[in-house]
Amino acid sequence: MRAFLLPALVAASLLAGCSFDSIVSKVNPYKIDVRQGNYVDQDMVAQLRKGMTREQVRFVLGTPLVVDVFRSDRWDYVYRFKPGQADAQQRVISVFFVDDKLDRVEGDVLAGDAGAVAEGARSGRSRVVEVPATPKK
Repeated sequence: MRAFLLPALVAASLLAGCSFDSIVSKVNPYKIDVRQGNYVDQDMVAQLRKGMTREQVRFVLGTPLVVDVFRSDRWDYVYRFKPGQADAQQRVISVFFVDDKLDRVEGDVLAGDAGAVAEGARSGRSRVVEVPATPKK
């Protein structure tokens, strides 16, 4: 019994000198990465062509997270990623239709080369993505 009592007293005396906040700061619980919404990358945006139907856009990008009931000509794809120990990141892509055909895309993801994508990520602003027209056959 004495062999157990001495280490317990030493541990209790050490903990008594510590504040609760300092103990909590030393203990770092695991936090999971949280992904929400529609993940849209540059390859997906590069597949979009002006004049595509809503079904074709849905096939490429998936079902939109937000469909505005007051503006049926706009779909919004929102993606939020919250790493466990870091700040949250968010991407928003808006797809606009005219007469049920794709007209333009605005948002945080660019179609193009990696250099343009890296430059766009640094600026942090929303931009209009030029959607090329479907080639005539």
